[in-house]
Amino acid sequence: MATPSQWVSGKPGRKQIVIIIFIVLLGVAAGAFILRSGANSPKTAEGQKQGESADDGHGHGKEEAGGHEEEAPKGPNGGQRFSEGDFGLELKLAEEGGEPKFKAWVTDKDKPVPPAGTQVTVSLTRPGGEQQEIKLTPQAGFLTSDQAVPEPHVFEATVAVVTPKEPHLFTFSQQEGKVNMTDAQIKAASITLDSSGPATIRSALQFPGEVRFNEDRTAHVVPRVAGVVESVSANLGELVKKGQVLAVISSSTVSETRAELQGAQRRRELAQTTYEREKTLWEQKISPEQDVLQARQALREAEIATANATQKLLTLGASPSSTSLGRFELRAPFDGMVVEKHIALGESVKEDANVFTISDLTSVWVEMNVAARDLQQVRVGEKVVVRAGAFDASANGTVSYVGSLIGEQTRTARARVVLANPQGAWRPGLFVNVEAVANEVNSAVTVASAALQTIDEKPVVFLKVPGGFIPQPVEIGRTDGKRVEIKAGLKPGATYAAAGSFVVKSEQGKSSATHTH
Repeated sequence: MATPSQWVSGKPGRKQIVIIIFIVLLGVAAGAFILRSGANSPKTAEGQKQGESADDGHGHGKEEAGGHEEEAPKGPNGGQRFSEGDFGLELKLAEEGGEPKFKAWVTDKDKPVPPAGTQVTVSLTRPGGEQQEIKLTPQAGFLTSDQAVPEPHVFEATVAVVTPKEPHLFTFSQQEGKVNMTDAQIKAASITLDSSGPATIRSALQFPGEVRFNEDRTAHVVPRVAGVVESVSANLGELVKKGQVLAVISSSTVSETRAELQGAQRRRELAQTTYEREKTLWEQKISPEQDVLQARQALREAEIATANATQKLLTLGASPSSTSLGRFELRAPFDGMVVEKHIALGESVKEDANVFTISDLTSVWVEMNVAARDLQQVRVGEKVVVRAGAFDASANGTVSYVGSLIGEQTRTARARVVLANPQGAWRPGLFVNVEAVANEVNSAVTVASAALQTIDEKPVVFLKVPGGFIPQPVEIGRTDGKRVEIKAGLKPGATYAAAGSFVVKSEQGKSSATHTH
């Protein structure tokens, strides 16, 4: 072993020389390994190797497969940076005007340059094979897409850039909202996989209801004048015709108005006679023209007063001509049945008293409450069958109204069916069952009812993709409780989570806690 004096003198021994040479060789080998590793990993974004997750500036650029998360490089606008030589591109997927769209900024030597003359095209390939090509157009200082990027934002993307100098090509992947689950985890959670496909949807729903008056053909008859009842000719339950006298009331208001009319009529007759006389004298050049003009003016005023008094009587519902000044006849507004009567002989009534209720029972309403989950099956114009609960009878009707509001207490919407009632068998107050007419629809794409979940108040189906599931927004149609028709958002043959999809939703809720646009 070398002594301290040997080191101080600058003459190391043989063992020291061997150790130094070994350390030098080890450093050279390590450096070569590092250089080779860097050369074999092509970068798709600045400082990011291919295969690593990319951030779209949208809040979801990190891989969620567990382990250490590494953020992709971002530009000054919060988007993902791509670079090749001196050229640089920052791409961001952000919500603009309520829709997610791409934005891009171009740099040269890390300095912003005008986007004019630069063409950017983003090609997306989704897990189901759907492709979408989005072109960005120059704006003030950046490029933007007119086309929205629909959710879910799970795709492989290729960014093609053409500049006046040279073209560039970049790639990245987006995994926003993906629920990472292995096959073992799917089996342990009892999640059943199924494929979307055609099926026949049979729908038949029943709702409890009640027969009510047709309010469009029901009138609450009021006198419109105060007075004393002289006679009542209509009885409860009687069928009456339009214009038929229901009761006679003696009213001082009607008497005063008729007296006013008669006075106006007499003044008009006198004014007419005076005008004719003055006109004749003027034509014979006996009286001046001014007398004729005054007589004409008096005649016009008398005519206006007569018309005014007549209109007052018509507004009250009284006849302008009557043998008795105070006689007021209360008449039926249309054909119907007297279903309520609140008037008696000698009774004093007010002008706004509801003395009769008349309803045309040739048609009635059937009102029912529809739960929110069934509103898709009860639409205006749908044919239904109404069945009586107290006796064996049924009739066909049509849904005429479905309420737009859900009751805070009942959590249901009010719906109405118009039912023809020519024989009067459907009496108001009768409890009935309303059955939506059974309907068979051959749907090209259906899924199991258990597969349907709701995220942000929108129906979704969790599609199976390599490594887990993604939430796919869908537009639903009819359902029979077992299968649900998919109108848009899903192709035939797509694999999805059927039974146990709520487990996937719970996992998706955990991983999307940072989901922001």
